[in-house]
Amino acid sequence: MDAHDIASTSRTYLSYLESVRNLSPATITAYETDLESFVSLVGGERDVQTIELADVRRYIRSLSEAGMAVSSVNRRLSAIKGFFRFLVRTGMITTNPADGVRSLKSPRPLPEVLFEREMGSVIEFPIRSFGDLRDRVLLELLYSSGARVSEICGANVEHLALARKSLLVRGKGGKDRYVFLGSSAEEALRAYLPRRSELFRERGVDSERALVVNVRGGRLSTRGAFAIVERRTLTAGINRQVGPHAFRHSFATHVLNNGADIRVVQELLGHSQLSTTQVYAHVGLDRLKSVYANAHPHAEKKENNR
Repeated sequence: MDAHDIASTSRTYLSYLESVRNLSPATITAYETDLESFVSLVGGERDVQTIELADVRRYIRSLSEAGMAVSSVNRRLSAIKGFFRFLVRTGMITTNPADGVRSLKSPRPLPEVLFEREMGSVIEFPIRSFGDLRDRVLLELLYSSGARVSEICGANVEHLALARKSLLVRGKGGKDRYVFLGSSAEEALRAYLPRRSELFRERGVDSERALVVNVRGGRLSTRGAFAIVERRTLTAGINRQVGPHAFRHSFATHVLNNGADIRVVQELLGHSQLSTTQVYAHVGLDRLKSVYANAHPHAEKKENNR
């Protein structure tokens, strides 16, 4: 088997990505940067047949020790694995030395959650127009049900069972489930539905089935819902980025904090895996610890005296 230095074979690989795979110039540049970093570490004159698992591990370790983000390290590892797969396919090497290196585990960020008093400040605002009432209904539905914004925006009026305080939504994978509505959500809906019908008469709309509509009488889009949540949270004085999913996170955290069984919450959220729900069990405690550390004077003193 002929010898091939790693610098020249990496250029061959980049040419392959450009001419055969037809990857974009930006993608080619990213691959080039990632491969150059690895070539620099092992030495450009080194024969690719001599590259070992230990070399790849040493490279990944050097990136981590330099403080590179996990996502960036994993991207570089992916580029290296693709490079060596190419060398195996073309017969330049017999085994992929990067196969034994696993991607780093990304730290899972805790979901954004509003405190109960913050949620109250977002949802409670004067009702002066149909738009205000529609906003109230959207926010109440998101928080009361814990449903995804796509599920709320996709719900039709016939899916609503006010007498049973429930709403049928279609979740991921086309799975239907009932979500439940609190008294505040029910009250807002009872005020909203006649105004919705009135809007339809004014706009000449006679076939719209959407439960939550825009001011023109059409179905409210998820993009529109994002804009409403952003506007209402900023108006409430919450100066951090909050999207509709924060209402789902808050729902799960608040009901768990108030004694709900985690498996019940799993069903309410429509999670197929309990592990997806378990993150919310940690959110409440972590937020309380954060508030304590930032607000309690003795907590600060203890930290300073360590």
